[in-house]
Amino acid sequence: MPSADATGAIEPASTPPTEKAPASSRPKRFGLAAATALVMGNIIGGGIFVLPATVAPYGTISLLAFLVLSVGAVLLALLFGKLARRSPVTGGLYVYPRDAFGEFAGFLSAWSYWTMTWVSIAALAVATVGYADVLLPLDGNRALEAAVAAAALWLPAAANFAGTRWVGGVQIVSTVLKFVPLLLVATVGLFFIDTDNFGPFNASGDSASGALAASAALLLYSFLGVESAAMSAGEVRDPERTVGRASVLGTLGSALVYLLGTVAVFGLVPHGELAGSGAPFADAVDAMTGGHWGGTLIAAVALASMVGCLNGWILMSAQMPYAAARDGLFPAPFARVGKGGVPGFGVLACAVLGTLLIALNYTAGPDTTFRVLVLITTFTGCVPYLLSAAAQLYWLAKGTRDRVRPAGLTRDLIVAALCFAFSFWLIAGAGYAAVYQGVLFLFAGIPVYVWLRGRREGPAD
Repeated sequence: MPSADATGAIEPASTPPTEKAPASSRPKRFGLAAATALVMGNIIGGGIFVLPATVAPYGTISLLAFLVLSVGAVLLALLFGKLARRSPVTGGLYVYPRDAFGEFAGFLSAWSYWTMTWVSIAALAVATVGYADVLLPLDGNRALEAAVAAAALWLPAAANFAGTRWVGGVQIVSTVLKFVPLLLVATVGLFFIDTDNFGPFNASGDSASGALAASAALLLYSFLGVESAAMSAGEVRDPERTVGRASVLGTLGSALVYLLGTVAVFGLVPHGELAGSGAPFADAVDAMTGGHWGGTLIAAVALASMVGCLNGWILMSAQMPYAAARDGLFPAPFARVGKGGVPGFGVLACAVLGTLLIALNYTAGPDTTFRVLVLITTFTGCVPYLLSAAAQLYWLAKGTRDRVRPAGLTRDLIVAALCFAFSFWLIAGAGYAAVYQGVLFLFAGIPVYVWLRGRREGPAD
């Protein structure tokens, strides 16, 4: 899961589709290396610390799902690189549908992406509970677990209210911390693997194709952030070339770390134990060290990393509505920036909505909260991906020479079509309940758009 730009910089909203985007007056801070690090740092977030246990009930077929997702994420990276050539401005997944299909499509993409951010924040806050339980046993008390999740959300929210300087400082520390357990398990852990721990290939009882789609829908949560360079294109040097390269390189690097780490966890923790684990990386290190001290240490590091990830992701959740509000497509309070350089209303809205979602989902049965929230993010995250792929298909079909390079037409068409199909497949794999709840979240935004559009245009003659 992404962790957001450590600097917390906020670009002005992109220009309307009828105008050429002016060059930013701000310095371009990201070259290829920095943009690649941004993508990789945003993809590798806190969700990976819990996902091996979440997909364990499907069996080792989930490792195959990781490979499929890696290919799909690289295709998305290529897609965003192509779209950034046409619209090299900050806004990315909001700008592309808006330019192609108009303001309503741009609003739906922005609304869905914004929904994905605060639902993801709620999911990550819930994920911290398993590692907190290693340090201070919660004894399955659902009310206490909900309180811990809420605290994990509001502490970084408070840091955001303090301003971007605090956000950036916390991000630097958490970025270093989150790589410690991942690299330890992904490298040293491979030498301690016991193949008997892997369990059955398909343990779901469903068909192989069904298990593959279902596990991939859950694992998509760990790849959110592939769009980071495109979202920050306004601050990237030579974005027409750099965004695509950084997106691909960052995605490939993240996929390698993810895959090796997940294989190690599957091989270190017996399948039956892994499926019920709340802190799989801590259990994996316990298996490596033969005691509990290593797992406790890793749990502390992972918990600090996840709270830091929440710190940056909360800021990112305020940036998308900020850009849309500057264009008049989100309520005006989202465009207000406080003295600390952070859109305070956006941060507050995210924290309140995330808290309500935590409280709502903790009334469900045990061990369902994280799974439900992650599957909702799959739907709400894939809608902007679908709309961006559709935008590229539109420009290719339109065939204007200033937007489509004839030599790469076939390749670009294949990439866009595969990205559309990939996103559609992931939505289908999320299941009926997640799609149902996701559609409700999406449609809830339509009255907001109608009100804003009506107020902006004024009374009819």
